[in-house]
Amino acid sequence: MRAPGPEWLGSGGVSRLQVVSGKGGTGKTTVAAALALALAREGRRTLLVEVEGRQGLAQLFGAEALPYEERKIAVAPGGGEVFALAIDAERALLDYLQMFYKLGSAGRALKKLGAIDFATTIAPGLRDVLLTGKACEAVRRKDKAGRYVYDHVIMDAPPTGRITRFLNVNDEVAGLARFGPIHHQAQAVMKVLKSPETAVHLVTLLEEMPVQETADGIEELRGAGLPVGRVVVNMVRPHHLDEDTLRTAAEDHRAGVAKALSRAGLGGARRGGVAERLVEPLLAQAAEHAGRVELERAQRAVLAGLDLPTYELPLLGAGVDVAGLYELAKELRKQSVAE
Repeated sequence: MRAPGPEWLGSGGVSRLQVVSGKGGTGKTTVAAALALALAREGRRTLLVEVEGRQGLAQLFGAEALPYEERKIAVAPGGGEVFALAIDAERALLDYLQMFYKLGSAGRALKKLGAIDFATTIAPGLRDVLLTGKACEAVRRKDKAGRYVYDHVIMDAPPTGRITRFLNVNDEVAGLARFGPIHHQAQAVMKVLKSPETAVHLVTLLEEMPVQETADGIEELRGAGLPVGRVVVNMVRPHHLDEDTLRTAAEDHRAGVAKALSRAGLGGARRGGVAERLVEPLLAQAAEHAGRVELERAQRAVLAGLDLPTYELPLLGAGVDVAGLYELAKELRKQSVAE
């Protein structure tokens, strides 16, 4: 299933900015969190960035709402640390005004007057510039010793249908503002986003609409010159039937099933007995399972045609909690080693 590709979670050649997108409902936030844990190994530090204002990361980790500051949210096996940041566009704009124009208290006055909220509301492109710029600043940031503060930055990004425009907005800004700090900032951001430092991963389910949206998203990203990373198939259900059983699941085996249930002690096989009443729902479930397996097989074939490394994460029956995130992170590490 996995196409050849550079090591994803190993020690060498790994993109420092990992952007995770996917169709709504595919669990992209969960995958981003698991990826942050998988990368934060052996003392490494990762920053998990949220840009949509949903506080989904805080809910996943069972924490309070994230403030506009980098806060440690988890410790990975081997002593690695995961930090999280919910980027607020208004606060990011204040940072930007202070960085380039030294507005200081004047910037805070603009916020009180509502000018900051007004600017980010009427210009959604400006909001995206601020969000991507803040994430790229974290990627480039170094400590006094010249080491990167974070080994990896993982962005829980907007859905697939909006991801290319979101990431490419700085290219448009750099073209509109041909000189000055805005132009240089936009160019610096695009230098990161279109470099080997970045990889954009797409999360999907083994269903027709998410897979098609993934294929469309990959085409758009490639067309914009943005680096596509991996496809992560999330919430994969186990197959309970072998191939022979799948082929015969829809056939009429009522009498044989009733007798088997009777031998298992679930009532006699007489007409109207417990065993006979169980036959129809059992056969219906088997046929439904067989149909789903065939659908998933067809979608795997579509994904294989995309010529990208593909990972699969299991459906967690009890839902995703912190323990589930560690389990998914372990699965990502295991598949990366086997690549």
